Amino acid sequence: MKVSIIIPCYNEHKTIAQIVNKILSQTKIEKEIIIIDDCSTDGTKEILQKNINSKVDKIIYNEKNFGKGFCIKKGIEISSGQIVLIQDADLEYDPSDYNKILKPIFEGNADVVYGSRFVGSEEKRVLFYWHSVGNYLLTTLSNIFSNLNLTDMENCYKAFKSDLIKSINLEEERFGFEPEITAKIAKKKIRIFEVGIKYFGRTYSEGKKITWRDGFSALRCIIKYNLFR
Repeated sequence: MKVSIIIPCYNEHKTIAQIVNKILSQTKIEKEIIIIDDCSTDGTKEILQKNINSKVDKIIYNEKNFGKGFCIKKGIEISSGQIVLIQDADLEYDPSDYNKILKPIFEGNADVVYGSRFVGSEEKRVLFYWHSVGNYLLTTLSNIFSNLNLTDMENCYKAFKSDLIKSINLEEERFGFEPEITAKIAKKKIRIFEVGIKYFGRTYSEGKKITWRDGFSALRCIIKYNLFR
């Protein structure tokens, strides 16, 4: 089965070439690499045009900054693989985990697989305590409404059967994608797996973008898509 790897990208000139090379090194997977540049202003677009265009299958350049959710939706729309996998453009998540993430789908046991930074014995960089608390609270609240038992709802790594993810009307255009898709797949009563992954988190000086405001947005989305959709 071909895997469409969707990479939403905004101002990642330091990492975009490295993450693409790491993805290309996963030679055991038939893959389609799709990058959606969200109107980067730091030279990322030029790197994509000069150094990466010939290495990947598709690059879309947004004319203005829409948000991560918009980029993911666009990537899903133009994907052609039987599986869709979400990959951030930074180096926090390691493509060497692809085989682990995809295995439950390849073996016919799962329709959706979530990565988790909080299960398993994989290596993880130690960083912000309050971020982990916020993640735990959001994941717990999401579980209460959805009746799932996830440990890391906000994790980047999510793999979906293509026909499933394309059947879902995605509405959020920024960081609300994670709680929205979690609420909507929970209502479909499908097979969801979770696997432990490596995590190499970064600081804000290293380019981390998510803030406490995004936490409140996630809270809004949990309530909205679990109770009113």
